[in-house]
Amino acid sequence: MVKKTSGRVTLQDVATKAGVGTATVDRVINERGNVSDEVRRQVIDAARELGLRRILPSAYRRTVRVNVILSRVDRPLLKRMATEVGRLGQRFDKAIAIHRTLLADEEPNSVAMAMLKGSYDAVIVCAPDHPVIRDTIVALQRRECPVVTLISDVSGSTRLAYAGTDHVKAGRSAAYFMGRMAPRVEPTGKVIVLCHDEGFQAHAERIRGFSDQLAADGPGLALAEIVRGGDDSLLSEAKLKDAFRRHPETVGVYNAGGANRGVIAAMGANILPRRPLFIGHELTGFTWRCLRDGLMTLTIDQSPELQAQYALEVVMHHYGFEGAVHANPPYVSDVPIVLYGPQNLPDAPPV
Repeated sequence: MVKKTSGRVTLQDVATKAGVGTATVDRVINERGNVSDEVRRQVIDAARELGLRRILPSAYRRTVRVNVILSRVDRPLLKRMATEVGRLGQRFDKAIAIHRTLLADEEPNSVAMAMLKGSYDAVIVCAPDHPVIRDTIVALQRRECPVVTLISDVSGSTRLAYAGTDHVKAGRSAAYFMGRMAPRVEPTGKVIVLCHDEGFQAHAERIRGFSDQLAADGPGLALAEIVRGGDDSLLSEAKLKDAFRRHPETVGVYNAGGANRGVIAAMGANILPRRPLFIGHELTGFTWRCLRDGLMTLTIDQSPELQAQYALEVVMHHYGFEGAVHANPPYVSDVPIVLYGPQNLPDAPPV
């Protein structure tokens, strides 16, 4: 049944839809008690669907425990995410209890074990797209514990929602600007892509978007090589230096991952005859300074603070809490990507 489109919604309308009496609706709406959780949920769902214009109570009174699992928070993006989750835990409804699980590695088995550990009502996780993770999501679903993926999706799984940006569009945007800003050399300028590895869907989608857009733009630039550096700065630096030696005609580097320090170090070795244009991801203190000093051309930020907020709002909405104004089924994330260059940097670097 759709929302009522004409006239004022009454308690009788809600009672009819919920299959209860008006006195029960009154007790639920005004929080007078003596109503089971199941009936309370029926009444509030009916009131929402009909568009009852008043503040509704939460469908559940019990505390909902949420486990937010993040790996390798030594990386700036994950550090920002962990900090924001801590802040949100103090701002959200007190009936939402947020626990942060911080892992030293991001191996699928390690992440899966953390997902299954403890008795939580929901799990929010940044995880690789791997069969072990998919099976774990199914196992949690059987426990009636929904999973929201964060930063990188596990699409095709039974997760409740994905909270993050469109990584294909991010990759396309990087290629679009690369194609219009990189210097032209004969016969064809080469571009090198650096990533963690394609086990994370975020990186695979960025590379796909970048490759598709670069090919669509026609001749002038060509993707020379994809370097997999594991988001390790020293390894990425060494591998990029080798790639530069193999491709002296390189005019651009796109880092789809997090090892921006490795890119800057490799470019500073002066292996190439000209300094390549450099597009990467995330606005951090380091990339802020690189953009300011002309060492980096653009960075694509994925607003981790908004991702964390959206993920928690999805959980709140799923459990019937009011205040989740941006989360509605089918839970399609609209967190934006933000492009930063030297001219639109914040006055001070991010902390």
